[in-house]
Amino acid sequence: MEPGPAVEITDLSKTFVSGFMPRRRKAALRGVTLTVPTGLIFGILGPNGAGKTTLLSVLATLLLPGGGRARALGLDVVRDAPRLRERINMVSGNANFLWSLTPKEVLEFYGRCYGLDRATRTRKAGALLELFELREHARVPYMDLSTGLKQRLALAKALVNEPDLLLLDEPTVGLDPDIAIRIRQAIAALPRDRGVTILLTTHDMREAEQLCDEIIFLRDGQIHARGTAAAIKRDLGLGDMITFRMEGAADGLPPLPGLLKAQVADGRVKCLVDDARERLPELLRALQARGVIVRDLQVREPDLETVFVELARLS
Repeated sequence: MEPGPAVEITDLSKTFVSGFMPRRRKAALRGVTLTVPTGLIFGILGPNGAGKTTLLSVLATLLLPGGGRARALGLDVVRDAPRLRERINMVSGNANFLWSLTPKEVLEFYGRCYGLDRATRTRKAGALLELFELREHARVPYMDLSTGLKQRLALAKALVNEPDLLLLDEPTVGLDPDIAIRIRQAIAALPRDRGVTILLTTHDMREAEQLCDEIIFLRDGQIHARGTAAAIKRDLGLGDMITFRMEGAADGLPPLPGLLKAQVADGRVKCLVDDARERLPELLRALQARGVIVRDLQVREPDLETVFVELARLS
């Protein structure tokens, strides 16, 4: 029997009320309906205030929905909250632990919170320290850890209860590029090695393309697009731009899959493709076969802001 969806959301809404005279209302989620299959890394992208963190917080049972229904791992986030908390975990990009605790103590403390006996806590803490390359820092106070080590500890903590669903709220925000790469590598391995379903929020389009099997775009609490990163860019006509100069006999470009638009003028070429990483080798091979020499090659990828400008224009 195939497993059911990891997440099922129907017409979910959430409004925050603040102030006194007058009362101010901010709709964070507006009728979100979403199904996430088991075993994926599922990306939730959007600008600040889009509702990304609110959506994860409802799934994590930290916020009550204002309307609609949400289920995770077959459990209702309100009615079955205690049982659901045993099977999920959450990581924030601004994770924080008590300043004086060491990584080993942090992991053992959370193991106790999940009801693990002493021997199991010790064994699991050791395994997680090893997995996230924290063993040599196991007895260093949290306040003395680097930002990257702190974030790796946050991910290690999130696996203490061996969750079936992991909620990651911008886990690489503010990290140096080399550290962010290592965090992404650790995240990418989790579904394969541990069978975890991951919901990941991010502002970073490239991070979503690297990690996520599928993504949605949230804006103003509503879903405006869903699919793979390449499919959404292709549907919006926002592929990667390849520009170069041709030297040789060819007057134009050969027909190629994934080529959305091409412009050739005075030997200068602009190609819009759905995915430059996949299409560029094909393009270069085709041009080489026609005796064309390529000079001054550049690739420009659409960023998240560009995608949202286009989505705003269409909605």
